[in-house]
Amino acid sequence: MIGASRTLRMILSGSLTCGALFLAGCGISSNPSPRQAVSGMAIQGKVHGGQQPIGGAHVYMLAANTIGYGAASLSLLDPVATGLSDSIGAYVLTDANGNFNITGDYTCTPGQQVYLYSLGGDPGAGVNSASGLLAVLGACPAAGNFLAATPFIFINEVSTAGAAHAIAGFATDATHVSSSGTALGLQGIANAFAMAANLVDLPSGVALTVTPDGNGSVNNQGLNVVANIISSCVNSAGPASSPCSILFANALSGGTTGTAPTDTATAMLNIVHNPAANIATLFALTPAVAPFVPYYSITPVDYLIAISYTGGGVNGPNGIAIDAAGDLLTANSGTSGTGAYSISSLSPVGQPLSPASGYTTANLNALAAPISVIPDITGDAIILTSTSVMGMTDSGSFLFSGSGLTGGGLLLPKAVAVDGLNNIWVATNNLNIAEFNSAGTAISGILGFTGGGLAGLAADIAIDGSGNAWIANQFNSISKFNSAGSAVSPLGTGYTGGGLSTPQHIAIDNSGNIWVTNQSNSVSKISSSGVALSPSTGFTGGGLSAPRGLAIDGSGNVWVANTGGAISELDNSGNAISPSNGWMYSIFTAGTDVAIDGSGNVWVSSGNVIQQIVGAATPVVTPLAYAVKYNLLGSRP
Repeated sequence: MIGASRTLRMILSGSLTCGALFLAGCGISSNPSPRQAVSGMAIQGKVHGGQQPIGGAHVYMLAANTIGYGAASLSLLDPVATGLSDSIGAYVLTDANGNFNITGDYTCTPGQQVYLYSLGGDPGAGVNSASGLLAVLGACPAAGNFLAATPFIFINEVSTAGAAHAIAGFATDATHVSSSGTALGLQGIANAFAMAANLVDLPSGVALTVTPDGNGSVNNQGLNVVANIISSCVNSAGPASSPCSILFANALSGGTTGTAPTDTATAMLNIVHNPAANIATLFALTPAVAPFVPYYSITPVDYLIAISYTGGGVNGPNGIAIDAAGDLLTANSGTSGTGAYSISSLSPVGQPLSPASGYTTANLNALAAPISVIPDITGDAIILTSTSVMGMTDSGSFLFSGSGLTGGGLLLPKAVAVDGLNNIWVATNNLNIAEFNSAGTAISGILGFTGGGLAGLAADIAIDGSGNAWIANQFNSISKFNSAGSAVSPLGTGYTGGGLSTPQHIAIDNSGNIWVTNQSNSVSKISSSGVALSPSTGFTGGGLSAPRGLAIDGSGNVWVANTGGAISELDNSGNAISPSNGWMYSIFTAGTDVAIDGSGNVWVSSGNVIQQIVGAATPVVTPLAYAVKYNLLGSRP
């Protein structure tokens, strides 16, 4: 778990109890703060609609709740100090030029995730109660206030778009932003709030083209597109105006169904939650003279936002995984140049954590090239190479002697997984499975575990919440072994049907169902008892094109990286959620693997970069080994 604190590692390995932690619920003390821009004596800023100041707007200071998803945000301003409050909470007013000032009118608890919400005011055409705008401040500093380290805050439609994409996984509407109080829930929402700084420069209210760390390229045109859309309502005469009426009717809570928003901030969140709904109608709201440029001049394919990251040795990234802190790990399959035959790590906001050349060792080379990497429960990384399995600590030191694990029937390794006991399972191209404990000692015999219909070449392996190992065989079958290594699936055939056709990768949802990508542009679903749940052709649509890696999010939705195109998303019944060409097909060209983090970001290995779709998925428990141990696969943290 690269870059994670020892405290968090102890939490996940069960060495600490909730009572040892000081935040609400079972929390942690190491939530990351957003990057601070300038210093000042107070929180000051402006509220603008497009390029017009909004006078008389109510500016609330709110914090994310941590008692569970869907809870109301907490008001931080003191109503006695401000002298102004309503059903949302205390607020300060903007002056005629849109200026506002917050001094000693609040307190916050260190680690609380804080944002500003502007509602109402006059953008120039009269008081507009539908004008709702957001800006993310991030984690409350150790001092309990932002007075000593706060940028000038420019609240406008761009800051709203950035906030909505970053925290979408935790926001029901503008005043209901919350997470669970678990360690992973608090880490996930902290990382989400920190992500907002990758999208928008708060002192100017401008969409970024490059992340503050300089290694991420931001899809700023996409951010400006949605900002322009809601600006038509912000700068109108109010909710009864044509722009607001059209916006609210086409930005329902369920996309095409559900509750209509009453302000533009909630409308923005609904658009992010339903990025393919009513695209053309919403795009037509773009003002003739758009206030935010550059933006797409033609109707976009969806309203998602992507960032492409380099650095840290990323070179032909292949298998990717997320650890408990939200850091990303990837195995580099590049054969030359910086980062060849190495392991890279990026922080939850894409900062390189590994050296410029990646983490390297003489035992990672052309004869033992890294294929994939996964974090175990304690935070170490388990690395699959073309010849063996290696390990690496969170500081980049390599484990297991020499070129990696030996014995246990290990020969021609193809895929690796870690179970809830921190044991390492390896599917091979030798018609067997090898198992090792966390110290690298073989558990399986010299022939490994055999039977269960293991056939031909292995494609992938995954562990379910009961400790069973599932293996996708490229000869169109699935094998199942229990935690003791005994075959459960039929000896001769394994489990078949459901459209299994040259399986590629495998994942398991919260109900124990097995999901498999097929080379034949489809996805199969098999029950925990081996019964085919998908049709004979598998599930298709949603842009599936030579699918490879797949991951399950906290709503049970299935995300697929397509080597032949963009990113696909299916619901848990196999229905396509993504458009016919996949998500962001105008930006994504191919992907080999995909992972979902605890903030709801979708990470994809593609070419020579790591790509991220910000806030597109439902947050999920990471790493997989922890989810396996506590039967939380496909669950929100």
